[in-house]
Amino acid sequence: MENQHLINLGIVLFTFVLTEFSAWANHKFIMHGLMWYFHADHHKKDHKSWFERNDVFFLVYAVPSWLCIMFGMMNNYKWYTWVGFGIALYGLAYFFVHDIIIHQRFKILTKSTNLYVLALRRAHKMHHKHIGKEDGESFGMLFIHPKYFGEARKLKATQK
Repeated sequence: MENQHLINLGIVLFTFVLTEFSAWANHKFIMHGLMWYFHADHHKKDHKSWFERNDVFFLVYAVPSWLCIMFGMMNNYKWYTWVGFGIALYGLAYFFVHDIIIHQRFKILTKSTNLYVLALRRAHKMHHKHIGKEDGESFGMLFIHPKYFGEARKLKATQK
């Protein structure tokens, strides 16, 4: 039985990592492509509501996650149950990293000298410098280009 727990954990972790690559591709080719209408307000900040049209993308991951978990549990915890939990875990990480740490939609954790957090915020800032759907950069969330760590080191040195 212990072996099965490790396999399930492996499926969750593999799915989590795979979801980062899926999110990168969705962000680059779908959100900055066919579905720009929904994502545009996230870049332009021309809305008056706390919610954004961009928040609809939550459903892109929440619905498959929920279905995998629900149908997996209904079928004696089949492997896709753990896929659903991997997607859900990524969604939780996305909320924490993107909405709380990067965009600070909730005013907690606003100050940080952590190198990863500084690099993450820098990469995302570079992504948002483009208000149109073309010419974007840095579409990922958790895996960021090493150049942003260099920029974060310089920033951190000036903060001392």
